[in-house]
Amino acid sequence: MFNGAHVILYSRDADADRAFLRDTLGFPWVDAGSGWLLFKLPPAEVAVHPTDAEPKHELYLMCDDIEKVLSAEGISVVEPASDQGWGVVASIRLPSGTLLSVYEPRHPVAHDL
Repeated sequence: MFNGAHVILYSRDADADRAFLRDTLGFPWVDAGSGWLLFKLPPAEVAVHPTDAEPKHELYLMCDDIEKVLSAEGISVVEPASDQGWGVVASIRLPSGTLLSVYEPRHPVAHDL
């Protein structure tokens, strides 16, 4: 029924954040026209967590080696790696100042199905 997911990151400096995704993180991309870059992401999964607070959405880029990601050139670590048992999470800063969460899962992942 579905063939993918489209994620939107709102940015105060879209050009800088696009360059970061393209040049620093190395995501393949296409120009949808007029410099509007669309990036190919790795396989994805979605989870639904219960909450008593206001519902929200979150984005985590998953990786196999979070320490390698956090030590890569051009990466600004905001929240260092924290082992949560089910995985290791951290936050990096995009050039616009926006935080981006990264995550090394330690549980079975759906995108391996």
